[in-house]
Amino acid sequence: MQIPNAQLRKHLPNRFVSFLLSIIHQLRGVKLGSKTTIYFSARLLRYPKNITISSNAIIKSGAHLCPCNSNAKISIGENTTIGFHTFIYSSSNIIIGSNCMIAPFVYIVDSNHAIKKDTLLNLQENKSDPIILGNDVWIGAHSVILPGVKIGDGAIIAAGSVVNSDVEPFEIVAGVPVQKKGQRK
Repeated sequence: MQIPNAQLRKHLPNRFVSFLLSIIHQLRGVKLGSKTTIYFSARLLRYPKNITISSNAIIKSGAHLCPCNSNAKISIGENTTIGFHTFIYSSSNIIIGSNCMIAPFVYIVDSNHAIKKDTLLNLQENKSDPIILGNDVWIGAHSVILPGVKIGDGAIIAAGSVVNSDVEPFEIVAGVPVQKKGQRK
């Protein structure tokens, strides 16, 4: 599927450099689709073999994709763009659909620490709950997506939002925590 938004893909890094970086990431075990672009300073951390990036996706500078343990997975759909300095940290599973736009400085994390008062916080177990973003989702800059959230197809998350509950398909949400503001028509 060809993307009609030329502005989004007009200023990609040199194709030869992207090709070399793709080979390096594939040798590390990352599963890459065709025409995937990973900017030079993007980081695919810890367990790269648990990362799948589908065709024509873009991972911009400063982004971190980190499966935090050997069982954690990150999957990014076709034609999806991960913005500058966006951090995606998975302890279980984060699935991002196709044709999504993830703006700069977004934080997506599927885990949190336990908070028992009789144990130091940094010694407590990590509790994880998968995150699923549908297709055609737009996440605004500086948003935070928390564990267990499901965001339906076509949803829009306004900039600076904290998503701690599910978002229905085609809903427009904003706030800390998010509240429904409208519906795509």
